[in-house]
Parts: sequence; structure tokens; C-alpha cells
Amino acid sequence: MTNDNTINDSKDTATTGSRDESGHWRIILNPASGTGDHAEDVHARAADRGYTVRETDEAGDAIALAKDAATDDVQLLAACGGDGTIHQVVSGLDQADALADTTVAVIPAGTGNNFAQNIGVTSIEQAFNLLETGKRRRIDLGIADGEPFTNSCIAGLTAQTSSETDSDLKERFGTLAYVITGFRQATEFDPLHVEIDTATASPASAESTWTGEALCILIGNARQFPSGGQANVEDGFFNITIVEAMPTNELLTETAIQRFFGEDTEHVTHFTSEHLEITTQQGRPVEFSLDGEMSTHQQLSLHVRPRAVDLVVGPEYTPESAE
Repeated sequence: MTNDNTINDSKDTATTGSRDESGHWRIILNPASGTGDHAEDVHARAADRGYTVRETDEAGDAIALAKDAATDDVQLLAACGGDGTIHQVVSGLDQADALADTTVAVIPAGTGNNFAQNIGVTSIEQAFNLLETGKRRRIDLGIADGEPFTNSCIAGLTAQTSSETDSDLKERFGTLAYVITGFRQATEFDPLHVEIDTATASPASAESTWTGEALCILIGNARQFPSGGQANVEDGFFNITIVEAMPTNELLTETAIQRFFGEDTEHVTHFTSEHLEITTQQGRPVEFSLDGEMSTHQQLSLHVRPRAVDLVVGPEYTPESAE
């Protein structure tokens, strides 16, 4: 399969071919994502089109299966699951040094499907149609201490909420479950004392440092955050939002303003950068969520790898920031 998109040219191109008779199209399916009721549908659609499906059994399997796909010279690899499944598939291809040779697609089957929504893929049925007819775009990839992420890197209250929201609550309330958990935790959360430095080694780079106590740090590669707009996933920059520590009663007011009116407030800082260093000023490491995958760091270095992923997108996708 030819790829007319290069790293320096991100024009739309259609995916070629209508059926995969060579075995070079493959789906990595996480049957436990979301409500866990999508596997039969995905298998049926894949069989009808002649696509190979590989299922994950436990955490980390999608990374290994993506590496296997690279070894088998798979040309189009679809990740079926939530943001975490997509994260692992891209990580596996990156570890196999196969991102330049593999087109990535998304079949949304998670709880929030944030990344899928941001690239205009809204359902399993639509995703299968896009495999054959969808446009491709070259999108940026975030890198955090060598680990890639497609959507976002977050720390603080939001990351804790993501890791501690239980599956029963997510099944009952969907994405609202994260909000419910967040409000429960807000009064007990210990703010992060961090320094964020966006200066680079380049002589032309401007010095910029933020130091203080933060409730959360939101670094978007593609993800949309309140009042910060949606990050342009093709511009080579992160969209960064810092929510400073504040009394709980003010936090509730800030949340309402940010969520419903999209206004900037004194406790919220927005900026863009292609590189940043986050260093904790406290004795314990900070927990970060990379596309929902959790890790802890005393210091974290992040940069953008411009237009590193060849991605199948939906018809409503636009790289420009949402207003």
C-alpha cells in the first residue's frame, strides 16, 4: 500500500483498497474496553472484510501484538478499544521502529473515546468504513521520557481521577463518572508543587518557567480541555493548561466557569510549547497519565515529534483548534 503523505506534507489522501487479501491489514481488539460488549460485532465485521483480528488478554498485550504486526509487515493496524489501547498500539509500533511504515486506525470501543472523537471517528460502524475510504493525515506524537502518547499527558487531580474511577461507576455514568470521582476527591487532594520549564537548548528559545502549586497539569497533543480549545495535532506544539491550587469553594466556581462559559480566570494558565520539563519540588514523585496509562516521575521531559503518525481520520476531522 502506498502512502502519499510524507512528514512534510499532510494533505488528505484516501486509503487504498477495499478488501485485504494479502493479510496486511490487522485489528488489535481489547474485548474488555468500555462496556465489554463489542467483541462479537468487531469479529463479524472483520470476518466479512477479510481482516485479521488479534485479541488482548491482559495489560500490555497490545504493545506486544503491535510489535508482532510490525514483524509481519502489517501495513494498516487498527486499535479497537479506548485511549489506553490506542496508546499501547502506537507504543508497540514505535518500539519496533515501524511508525513510518504502518498506517494507524482507531475503532472506538472505550468509555470516553476522547482521541477517537478528536479525530472524527464516532462509532464502530463508521470506523470500519473509514478503514477502506477514510482520509489519512500525518499527526504529531507526544513523547514523555521516551514514551509516546497520542492524546494527552495529565498530572494532578485529573490523573488521580482517571486512575481511581471504578469500572462500575464508568459503566453506570460513562464519562460523567470521572467528574463524580473528581468532586469526591477535590477536598482531600494534596496539590502538586512543581516547576515547569519550556526553555530548550536552542539559543533562539525564550526562557519561560512556571513554579507553584497546581491542582492539575493538562498537556494536550490532540485532546480538548475546558477553555483551552482542542490542541492542533499537526502544528508541532502542545496545548498546556495549569489549574492552580485554590480553596475548594473557589474550585467549584472555577470548574463551572471553565466548563460552561469557557472563560479564562485568574487561577488557570494556558500556553503552548513544543518542549517542557516538569520537576516536582516535593519529596515524592508525581503520578502522570499518558493517554490513561499511569506512571510516576520525579522529573519528566516532554517534546513533540512532528507528524510522526500516519492516521486514518473521520470526515469531520480538522487539525485547527476548536473555538
